[in-house]
Amino acid sequence: MALEPVRQSHSIVLRHPVERGGACLRGTYCASVEEHPVPVVVFAHGLGSTHWGEKARAYEQACASRGWSFLAVDFRGHGQSDGRISEMRALDWVEDLALMVGEARSRSGGPVFLVGSSQGGWAAAWVSVLQPETVAACALIAPALKLWEWLPLSAAEREAWVRTGRHRIQTEHLDLELPSAMLGEGAAYPFETLLARFHHPVLLFHGMADAVIPAAVSLEFAERCGSVDLRLCLSKTGDHRLTRERHWLAREICHFFADWLSGDQAKGGAEPR
Repeated sequence: MALEPVRQSHSIVLRHPVERGGACLRGTYCASVEEHPVPVVVFAHGLGSTHWGEKARAYEQACASRGWSFLAVDFRGHGQSDGRISEMRALDWVEDLALMVGEARSRSGGPVFLVGSSQGGWAAAWVSVLQPETVAACALIAPALKLWEWLPLSAAEREAWVRTGRHRIQTEHLDLELPSAMLGEGAAYPFETLLARFHHPVLLFHGMADAVIPAAVSLEFAERCGSVDLRLCLSKTGDHRLTRERHWLAREICHFFADWLSGDQAKGGAEPR
């Protein structure tokens, strides 16, 4: 009877170049000792979350069952990483995830798959667009693809955000402040550009009971984006966090990535677009 490969988890620290602020990101890399090169899944968590929650652990277990590597890191201002959420910008999410992708690729030697949740889904979509040669395929979970448009702001609240420089979000799972500079970031990352330039294989998940980001956003993306290899899965009772569905998500995500590996693209990696 063959023994299963020994699995090891490593605490890792990633550092941005000094010219980019030099911030340190901290997270976890899991891999089977004997396997190299192997596919690696990179998990991008959502706003106000951390890299090692219930969903991340479920995804890591699914990767372990296939002998794949797994990397999850706290974004700046989150968990154990440097910075504060109140100082984050959209560019920070993209730069942080690009750094994670580079680390994952270097460690595993195999194709890189992205899994992004909520704001991390937005970052995963944009990293796929900006660095198409580094990402093989991705899975987006209740992704905030229209950036900050999901914030339910009245005209008075928007004016107060500009005047005070801060907007506080308080929900069942969040209590944080966002800087007013975020209001103008949508112009730098327009949804229409994302639709036109996104061509990667992608698996979309969304809960129809999501009270934060409507499932209609993922449906519109599925209908209009440039990818021809796209699957959309809806959960009628699923909320924004989709925690109850985490093990099902993990199985379906890994199955989707395994399908990519068995196809022709697996021989040469994702093609530049």
